[in-house]
Amino acid sequence: MEHKHTPVMMNQVLELLDVRPEGTYADLTAGDGGHAAAIAALLDKGRLVACDRDRDALERARSNLAAYGEKINFVHANFKNLSRVLENARIRTLDGVLVDLGISRYQLTAPDRGFSIMNDGPLDMRMDREEPESAADLVNSLDASELAEILRDFGEERYAKKIARAIIERRRSKPFSTTAELAELVSEVKPRTPYGKQKIHPATQTFQALRIAVNHELDGLGDFCTEAIDRLAYSGRLLVITFHSLEDRIIKKRFQIEAGRCICFQPSDLCTCPRLRKVEILTRKPITPDKDEINRNPAARSAKLRAVMKAGTSGNQGG
Repeated sequence: MEHKHTPVMMNQVLELLDVRPEGTYADLTAGDGGHAAAIAALLDKGRLVACDRDRDALERARSNLAAYGEKINFVHANFKNLSRVLENARIRTLDGVLVDLGISRYQLTAPDRGFSIMNDGPLDMRMDREEPESAADLVNSLDASELAEILRDFGEERYAKKIARAIIERRRSKPFSTTAELAELVSEVKPRTPYGKQKIHPATQTFQALRIAVNHELDGLGDFCTEAIDRLAYSGRLLVITFHSLEDRIIKKRFQIEAGRCICFQPSDLCTCPRLRKVEILTRKPITPDKDEINRNPAARSAKLRAVMKAGTSGNQGG
């Protein structure tokens, strides 16, 4: 089965990244290599680090981008380990960093990865399959309150407690092992939506919540932004693409902090927000795909792109 992934907002990404032929860049969630290929094509003497925590995805990127040769360094790592990635590559500063926090089409459609609601497979959901804990481990071991908290906080699931109680009851007779088992249970538990008004599968929020929990997707996301900004050269760009409101809120808030803006809305004499302006925000509002792109690639409909540029003078290189 072919799993061709379409990178989102390609033109907007390249415009904001402002790739210089001799620059040094990092695509820290390379996936199949769509964005990375477009960046590498603009490089002359420049260099690109292509990183992904999913070893399978990284191997596909390596194959897809073989024509670019030594322009690209491929690294199997979590993007949040940026300093270690750069130290191993002997890179001090970067002219641009791209992070796409979406799930690839391959991950969503390959049954053996366990992300899919529609394609039955093992209840896995690990982006890095070398990690020890799968979605099945969480579903079969956490108590009702812990499960409900995950569903509520990470999936914004209105029926979190009801679903959690049903999971506990069901696993007493048989532990969950497949995606179909969980999707079917959630569909049975949640109230029926009137015909024609159900825009997403009833288990979508449950699967999102478990995926976030399994992969610790929100942990350290704000701190990563600060670390990436610190490793940018003067006028370097950091671009982040998010796909749900939880991620977007973290990115928006951290960008505002790094731009020296008040986020507490207290009177000036009570405000404790840092006032050091490290970056200029390039996207007053997040950029979203236009209708044509969404028609071509429905998976892009929830994408939001935010970008900042390193502030300072040429003598302040960061890192």
